[in-house]
Amino acid sequence: MQRITLTEDLSFSRIVHGMWRLAEWNMSAQERLTFIESCIELGITTFDHADIYGGYTCEGLFGEALRLKPELRDQIEIVTKTGIKLTGDFNPGQTINHYDTTKAHIIAQAERSLSELGIDHIDTLLIHRPDPLMDPDDIAEAFNALHDSGKVRTFGVSNHLPSQQRLLQSRLPYKLVTNQLELSPMQLKHFEDGAVDLCHEERMPLMAWSPLAGGRLFSDDSYAPLRDKLKEIAERHGAHGIDVVVYAWLLKHPARIMPIIGSGKIDRVERGVEALEVELTREEWFEILKAARGRDVD
Repeated sequence: MQRITLTEDLSFSRIVHGMWRLAEWNMSAQERLTFIESCIELGITTFDHADIYGGYTCEGLFGEALRLKPELRDQIEIVTKTGIKLTGDFNPGQTINHYDTTKAHIIAQAERSLSELGIDHIDTLLIHRPDPLMDPDDIAEAFNALHDSGKVRTFGVSNHLPSQQRLLQSRLPYKLVTNQLELSPMQLKHFEDGAVDLCHEERMPLMAWSPLAGGRLFSDDSYAPLRDKLKEIAERHGAHGIDVVVYAWLLKHPARIMPIIGSGKIDRVERGVEALEVELTREEWFEILKAARGRDVD
């Protein structure tokens, strides 16, 4: 498995596994452990979480599995996110979903994530969404406190535009290590709004969430022309599905994009690993872009 270097002492697997839907997989703790081990056997060692996933349950489900074999912690990297507060039982009395990137909330949620996951440090903590009320100095204080205490190794952002990323970076004595963006042939905006360009400029690897448009690639009629083109290219390369070609499309971009796979089926995860062996030509990359946009380049 290819590795992507974020810092001198931290690297991620080129394919990342996302735990957004872990609570929906109806796995026992042992089944979850077996799934994690299967990912590791494939070379996927980086696992993506967020405090709110599964209604604030997914980190705990992952941690429950990890406690069955604690030595696995030394073989994996854990990413998690914070900054969103959802209504419901976890936040009694809260009347509206909102963002909270205050120092108090970031530290409290990072400590909760550590407890839920059953680990002593988070490899990378991300601010989940840009907060209109963000105080970058307050976030910097939270990051510094978590870093100095050894609870978080590195920090990054998710879904942040270039101006938002630059603002936070301006307050930090160390570099943010990643921006997690929605990237796919079905979601091209960040290739056009400067977000990908800034990360490339900063030599910051990107994480790509929802590379298959949450599964809509396979069923949404509006994607039919794109599906046809992906099938054609998959057949050319002997690939085992159009998802393999989508991952390969992201992997070809020079900004060192790390696709996040969110399936609980190991055969689907294997498609991501297969994509590492599919080398699209430049013309094939643009064939996919054209099919996605519905028009040729200008």
